[in-house]
Parts: sequence; C-alpha cells; structure tokens
Amino acid sequence: MSKNENNGNSIKLFKGKSLAATIATVLLFAAVLTFAIYEGTKNTVTMTANGTTEEVKTHADTVGSFLEEQEITVTEHDFLSHSTDTAIENDVAIEWEQAQQYAVTVDGEATSAWTTDNTVAGVLKKADIEITEHDKVTPALEEEIDPATPIAVEKAYEVTILDGVEEKKVWSTSTTVADFLKHHNITLGELDRVEQKMDETVLPGSKVKVVRVEKVTDVVEGAVKFAAETKKDDKLLKGQKKVVQKGENGLVKKTYEVVKENGKEVKRNLTSEKVVKQPKKQVTAVGTKTVVASVSRGKSTTSSTTEAAPKKKAAPVQAAAATSEPSGGREFYVSATAYTASCTGCSGITATGINLKANPGLKVIAVDPNVIPLGSKVWVEGYGHAIAGDTGGAIKGNKIDLFVPNRSDALAFGRKQVKVKILN
Repeated sequence: MSKNENNGNSIKLFKGKSLAATIATVLLFAAVLTFAIYEGTKNTVTMTANGTTEEVKTHADTVGSFLEEQEITVTEHDFLSHSTDTAIENDVAIEWEQAQQYAVTVDGEATSAWTTDNTVAGVLKKADIEITEHDKVTPALEEEIDPATPIAVEKAYEVTILDGVEEKKVWSTSTTVADFLKHHNITLGELDRVEQKMDETVLPGSKVKVVRVEKVTDVVEGAVKFAAETKKDDKLLKGQKKVVQKGENGLVKKTYEVVKENGKEVKRNLTSEKVVKQPKKQVTAVGTKTVVASVSRGKSTTSSTTEAAPKKKAAPVQAAAATSEPSGGREFYVSATAYTASCTGCSGITATGINLKANPGLKVIAVDPNVIPLGSKVWVEGYGHAIAGDTGGAIKGNKIDLFVPNRSDALAFGRKQVKVKILN
C-alpha cells in the first residue's frame, strides 16, 4: 500500500472517531440537561422525622405520596403536621413524630396509651385518666419519661379521722395507718394510741381513731370523820345525852394518778395518803339514872337509882288532889293534853324508865326537853306537882302531855292552856 493510501485511511479513521465523540458529547449534554431540568422541577421538602431534620427533593404531589416515597408508615396515634392528602407545592416543611406506647396502672389495674407526648401528664390525658389534686401519681406529672417507665396512679378517697375529740374528713390513697398519719402530720405522744393497727390498710369511707392519753396528778384534801364514843353517866337521867367532848374532823391529803383519754377521766389510782390533821373523837355521856316518883302529903318526891342498882317495882300509889300554886320557880303557859299508859304507840315505860302501868297513880308529864329538862320537878295548873319524866313525838315547844290512869279521864281533859312552873 502506498503512502498516500495510508494517509487517506488515517484521515477517514479520525473523522469517524471525531463523529462518535461528538455524538457522545451531545448525548451527555442532553442527559445532563434533561437531568438538570428534571431536578429543577422537583420541590424541596424539609422533613423532620422523630426530631431529625433533612431536606429532600421530590416530585411527589401530596404529603401521603411523599411519605410512601420515604417509606414512612403513619399510624393513627402518630403526629403529622399535614394531612396525607395535602398537596406539595413549592417548598414545604413536614413534621412527623412516631407515637410510642406507655404502660399505666390505676389502683392496680393495667392499661396503656399511645402518644407522642412523653410527659406523665400527657400520657394520662391521652389515656383519658382524670387526675385530682389528692391523687398520687408516680412519677410526677411534669416529668418526661420513656416507654420503659411505667406510670402508677392511686386514686384518692375520703377518710374520716378522729383526733382526740376533733373530727375531720381528709383525702387519702391506699396506704397503711402509719403512713396515713405521717402524711397528715399527726404525731402520737408516748401514751397516745390508735384504735386500728398501724400496718392496717386505710380503706375508703373508714375512720381512723386517735386516742389522746395523758396522766396527771391530782391532790385532793378531804375530811377524816371523827369517831363517836359514848359513856354511861349515872348522874344523867336515863335517855338524856350530853356531849362532854365535841368531835372535830381531821384532814387528809390524798394524791392520785389520773389517766385521761380525750380529756375524760377513765382511771384514778391512789398513790399516797397523808393525814395532815388527826380527828378528835366526840364523847357523849348517856344517862343511866332512873327516877321513881311517889306522892306524899300532896307533894311529889323523887328518888333515883343507877342501872347498876337492882330495880324494885314501885308500889302503886294514888295521886293526891291538885295542890295550890307554889311560890317561886320559872313560870309560863303551855298547851296541855292528857294520855294513858296504854295509848296508841305507848309502851307504858317513860323516856326516863318509869313504869306507868305499874304506877298508875304517879304524876308524870311528857315534855319537850329543850323547853323543860327531863327530870325537872314541876307544878301544873289543875294537875299539881309532877315529874317531867317522858317525851312524845308530838310534844314540841310549849306543849305538855299529862299522864292520867284511864282513857276516860284523858278524853275528859281535852286540850287546855295551863300555867306551868319549873321548880328546880
């Protein structure tokens, strides 16, 4: 082959390669241009997914198709800033946050809630659980949590507390009596007690009773009753009494330990007793002297014997007629009636020991010893000399009762105003 022929072939080969390069360049330019045009027609979406933000170019015409393009599945509990059928025009910002499931127990009953709000309050709101100021929520309402952290709710209920005598209603959650008292700032003294057991659970509508107990010392002064002693006295007429030593009460100081519950005394123990002043006994003389009355020459005479002397039965004698008024003596007027030894309620023995049944002729009158002393010699108008030797339940003050031997004489005497003289 000649040199010219070789050059011709080389030129032809160069022209072929140049054409191919030109075509390739054109095609590349067209592709780049097409790509540029394609990319230029895309919308820019600022996508925030679970807190992470990035810009994405897309030809998706709706939010829903864009999410499908990004392989994001949205559930009913998720947060999506736009509805899925929202059209994408120009640039747009879309926010999506995936909901998470949180476990909740209410008074021991389990439930759950799907939400994007990670605060305790938000989870409970999503679960439609209403919380009052008295309910106990763990963790606290304002705390942020993750799905692994359970939420516990204890609903409050009304409980009555009786603290001593003060009763009030308070709110409580399920707890023991000990924790309940601590929560309500109720402290117990050393002697105080609670009616319920401290580890007992406080139930709705129950009543917690706190008994306030105190011990106090009480010192009481009281009288010590004096003793009474009697002595026989043969100088006093039988039936007469005379206080020869007046009694005086003593004084004792008693110390008590008193236990009070809610302010009321429930127990009292005597711890000590001291006599501050000794009592003085009262001595009373009791008369043993008996009087036997007789009438001689119109006048009464008396003799006395003591109980130690043997008694002799006095012989019946007849009363002399009423004598004339004697001179001297204290005189006054009284209302007089008459009685017999056998009258209703009468024993026949006078207060001074005179046996009237055995001596129907004696002149004896019943008197009030405060007016006419027993044993006194007296003169009674229309009756004569006599002895004040008896008493009577109805004979009080200026009244006397005259002894007569029979009932007819007593009835005939009736009631009279008479003069009396006390002669000794």
